[in-house]
Order: sequence, then C-alpha cells, then structure tokens
Amino acid sequence: MSDFEPEGESIRRALRWISEQRQADPSLKLAKAIDEAAKRFDLSPLEADFLFQALASQPKE
Repeated sequence: MSDFEPEGESIRRALRWISEQRQADPSLKLAKAIDEAAKRFDLSPLEADFLFQALASQPKE
C-alpha cells in the first residue's frame, strides 16, 4: 500500500511545510498558508480547522 500514511502524518507534514513557508516569508498570512497546505497535503476541512486553531493560538516569534 504505497498510498498509506500513518494517522496524523499529513498534519505533521503540513505543519512542517507551513513553518518553512512562514520562515521564508514572514508576511505570509496564516490562513493563506493553511489553505495551501490543506490542498497540498489533502487535509480534510476538520484537519485544516485544527491547524488554524493550533497555530493561531501560538504567540508570534
């Protein structure tokens, strides 16, 4: 099964990707980054909402 990913792996990959994108472009809006990650990593709306809730509650560095 080459399409199988362990549970939560797509969210972890999306988090890494979002972090990399925002480090490369600090002006990148969180919602835009999450929307793009959801498309790239085939996240469900619930997973995308989870990412938004988790990342929006983090203090800015």
